[in-house]
Amino acid sequence: MIRLYINDTVAAISTAMGEGGIGIIRISGDDAIKIAQKIVSCRNTTATALEHRKSHSMCLADVVDPVDGSRVDEALITVMRAPNTYTKEDVVEINCHGGIMAVRKTLQLALAAGARAADPGEFTKRAFLNGRIDLTQAEAVIDTIQSRTEIALKAAADQLEGGLSNNINEIAERVADVLTQVEAAVDFSDEDIETLPLTELLDLLQKTHIHIDELLATAVRGRMIKEGIRVAIVGRPNVGKSSLLNALLRRERAIVTPIPGTTRDVIEETVTVSGIPLILKDTAGIRESDDHIERIGVELTKKAMQTAELVICVVDGSNDFTEDDDALIGELPCTPSILVVNKSDLPQAQSARARYKDNKINAIVELSAYTGDGINQLESAVEKLLFDGDIAAPGTTIITNARHEQLLDKALHGLDEAIALLRDEQPEEIIAMILRDILRDLGEITGETVTEDILSRIFSQFCIGK
Repeated sequence: MIRLYINDTVAAISTAMGEGGIGIIRISGDDAIKIAQKIVSCRNTTATALEHRKSHSMCLADVVDPVDGSRVDEALITVMRAPNTYTKEDVVEINCHGGIMAVRKTLQLALAAGARAADPGEFTKRAFLNGRIDLTQAEAVIDTIQSRTEIALKAAADQLEGGLSNNINEIAERVADVLTQVEAAVDFSDEDIETLPLTELLDLLQKTHIHIDELLATAVRGRMIKEGIRVAIVGRPNVGKSSLLNALLRRERAIVTPIPGTTRDVIEETVTVSGIPLILKDTAGIRESDDHIERIGVELTKKAMQTAELVICVVDGSNDFTEDDDALIGELPCTPSILVVNKSDLPQAQSARARYKDNKINAIVELSAYTGDGINQLESAVEKLLFDGDIAAPGTTIITNARHEQLLDKALHGLDEAIALLRDEQPEEIIAMILRDILRDLGEITGETVTEDILSRIFSQFCIGK
């Protein structure tokens, strides 16, 4: 693992800028306590010096400008000594009032007293470099911060607790065991050294293959949990697409009128359904038109339909189904699709189930976007269709990071090659080289073999102060 021993002390604002109850300036490094002592004065006369305070203790203090002695703010000062801190370094946190000027001025005083302004994610990077967390846990920090749903938060919390790390370490241990046997066969080929039988080595690699396969199988689900699912709501004009969008959002977002062709552009909104963010795209009604703007809207609809991960096709159950309905359903892409038969609050003209039961439609839901009746059934159908009712089983590690997915996929291909060569009893030197490459890929996930360039890219995504 890369170990960059950073000797300087850094400081940053660790709370969001703006008015609030509290604003925190975090200082981390060998001189954190010394720097903080220059700009704060504890009011407890029995222990005014921060250097004399116990670790993880707090005192009421004044933030003072050492140049002119002027009082900047009243604050609570927390002293935390290495190694039992977030960064495994000495850390001081100055809890000011949450005004912009008070927090900013306190940071300026800390920088003038000898601290360096922290880079984005530098506190978490130091925690990684100092060995308190591995790289998957560091990446889980930003996933925790950016979580938009409870399920995304749970997935991030699992990785933060080492769920993915444990899986990767278990996989790497099996590969290393096989590598040890293969290298022994190379190094001691002229000696009578007993190694594991070929069948046992193959069994170890095949178990590893299954383990990686199981992890990769969660990646699609992970992307949906983290990034959301693109959903295109399509249909003829005036079948209730915009009303359905409003019903799913539980608020009026799209303009609804009885005039066909009201929606001419793609309206995009995000709603959480069963813990999953759905990126809903209300599209223009598909029909032949001489209106140039409406034709552009229809093209955007077709594009949205082709790029969606789920298509909700809306028809009007109160009227006879038209050739345009049939044509649109026939043009649906090879994507999970739900047929919504809208306007169930009105007398129904005919059964959509009888007409489309043998089509490419995966599910049919009858509802009224006007009254909201049936919306819950639609949400359940979405969950069942995409996750078979199991979005995130408790205790399951889910791959939510594209970097992890790519490296696991690369390791899986390496295993395929190693297993084939081992079965064919090919030279051990070649097999050993492939196994070492697999270990390097796995180590890049946890940070054991990661480069500084990769670290820079990862931590540049963080906010300053974390």
